[in-house]
Amino acid sequence: MKNTTILVLAVVLMTSCGNNNSDKIAAPANGFEAGREFVRAALDGDYRKAKDYLLADSINNQLIEQQEANYLKLEENVKYSYKTSSIRPISITHPFDSVTLFRYYHSANPADTTELRMILKNGIWKVDLKSVIKM
Repeated sequence: MKNTTILVLAVVLMTSCGNNNSDKIAAPANGFEAGREFVRAALDGDYRKAKDYLLADSINNQLIEQQEANYLKLEENVKYSYKTSSIRPISITHPFDSVTLFRYYHSANPADTTELRMILKNGIWKVDLKSVIKM
């Protein structure tokens, strides 16, 4: 009985501590896919996932942290409208092989159009959130 209990416990520990690839995102096939997945994660309030699509640098990290803080302050009904909204592409352009521009709005706020820039870096498409800032 004791050996069976130890064996069951060992199996449970091995499966729960094993390779947890279910949290990993698949590399986006193109810039549009990276942008769409980033926007969907942000609208859903899943900023851990959104950060996986983000080009990691100090400004982008600061911007996503601020965006997450703003999202957390929203009323629950607004969060729900974001989660249930559709992403509507307006235009997708490729000014360079390694850059995709994705202009969109979401159905919870059709008046707000945004253009994201995705950059191919080390073979992986990433969102450069700095592109949203008007300089």
